[in-house]
This record gives sequence, C-alpha cells and structure tokens, in this order.
Amino acid sequence: MSLKSKYNPTESELEILQLLWKNGPSTVRFINEKQNEVKAVGYTTTLKIMQIMAEKGTLDVNKESRQHIYTPALDEDETKGKLLDGFLKKTFSGSAMKMVMQALGNHKPSKEELDEIKNLIKEIENKSKK
Repeated sequence: MSLKSKYNPTESELEILQLLWKNGPSTVRFINEKQNEVKAVGYTTTLKIMQIMAEKGTLDVNKESRQHIYTPALDEDETKGKLLDGFLKKTFSGSAMKMVMQALGNHKPSKEELDEIKNLIKEIENKSKK
C-alpha cells in the first residue's frame, strides 16, 4: 500500500489541498494570502506545512523558477472519498443512512438541495436496477 493510498491529511494540510484543488498550481505566497482571507496564518507556517507535504509526496513542487510552484499529488475525489469513508466508519458505524439523516436534521436543506438529493436517489435506484 503506497503512502498516497493511505494518506490521511491533517486539518491544515487538507485546507492547503482544497485551495490547490480550487485554484490550481500555486505559490506559497498565493496559498497563504487565500488562507488569510479566512484566518490569520503566518507565511512561514504555510511554507513549512507545504514543504512537509512535498516531502511526504502529497504535493509536487516545480523549482525551476525563483518562486516554487506547488501542485497536489493527490486526486481530489479519491482523497475526499477516502476521508468520507473513514468518517462514516468511525462516526456512524458505516451507516450512510445515519449520516444523511443526521446531516438533514442539523441543516435545513433548500428546495434546490432537496431536488438534487431526490435526483441523486433516482440515479442510484436506476443504477441498482441494471
């Protein structure tokens, strides 16, 4: 099993990954500026975390120019899927229904969200019939 297949990012690492997935390859300065739109994070803190992530192999870094450009080495959907699977197993004993019921009970979904949920259920039902 490779490091990437069992990698479980910390909260800070996941925050950086999400910014890179959203914005594409970026410098440390850019990522730090985006972090500071939400909360104060020191540049050296962001730099150190991103360097550690590169050492772990979860970020690729292009050092050809003066400003290093970082790119996620992890696939977004695969990483989120693994994190969700782990959360589901640990928190809801593996029951997707319990998780969905809890989420809907804690958050009043909009009509649009409910319509999307209904469409997703129909898609899943149609796939299971095949």
